[in-house]
Amino acid sequence: MTDYPLQLREGHLFLEVDGDRWLIDTGAPASFGQSGAVIDGRRFEVGATSAGLDASKLSAMVRVECRGLFGADVLSHLDWIFDPVRGVARVSAGELAHTGSRVPLEMFMGIPIVEAGIGAGTCRMFFDTGAQISYLEDDRLAAWPARGRTTDFYPGIGEFEVEVHEVEIRLGGARRQVRCGALPAPLQGMLAMAGTAGIVGNAILDDRVTGYFPRRQLLVT
Repeated sequence: MTDYPLQLREGHLFLEVDGDRWLIDTGAPASFGQSGAVIDGRRFEVGATSAGLDASKLSAMVRVECRGLFGADVLSHLDWIFDPVRGVARVSAGELAHTGSRVPLEMFMGIPIVEAGIGAGTCRMFFDTGAQISYLEDDRLAAWPARGRTTDFYPGIGEFEVEVHEVEIRLGGARRQVRCGALPAPLQGMLAMAGTAGIVGNAILDDRVTGYFPRRQLLVT
C-alpha cells in the first residue's frame, strides 16, 4: 500500500502522484491524461482524451491545473481510503480495511450505485467523486429549499448551469445537508438506463474517512 497527498480544491478531489495532480472521478468510465501513472507499484496507461475532454480542457473546467483524470478503468483495480481532512489517500493493489458503516455497491459500466436516504425514503443513486454537487430527479427535488444556481460540468456533456436545492442525503454513517441540482436532460437519460434517481457527489465524504473498495463492491463510511 502507498499513501498519496489528497487535495480537495474547487469542490473536486485530486490525487497527487509523482508531483502531478489527477482528478479522482468514480463517475467517469474512462481515464485520460497527458501520460500514464504508477500507483502502488502498478503502471496504468491512459488515453489522451475521453468524451471530448483532454487534460487542458479538464484543467480549465475545474479551475485547477491537473495531469488528467482517473476514472473507473483505473480505480476499479485498487482499494482506496480517502481522508480529505488529513489530506491523504491510502491506495493498495491488495486489500485495505476500514471500520465504519458498510454500504453495498452495484456497478453499472464500472460506475458505483448506492442506496441513499432522501427525506423519509431511499433511492438508487450513482456515487460520483467527480461531482462537486449532487443531483436528483425534479419531482424529488421540489420539496427541498432552493439555493440559487451554479455552473457544473460532466464528461460528454460539457458545462451547464443548474438550479440547486439544499437536500439531506444519508449514506451509511454519513448524513449531510448538500447542494443538489436538477438533472440536466442528457443526464436524465443516462440515469434512467441504470434505473437510478440521481447522483451523490463528493460532499458526502469531505469531512470523514471513506473506504472505496470497488473489487468487493463495497463503500465504508
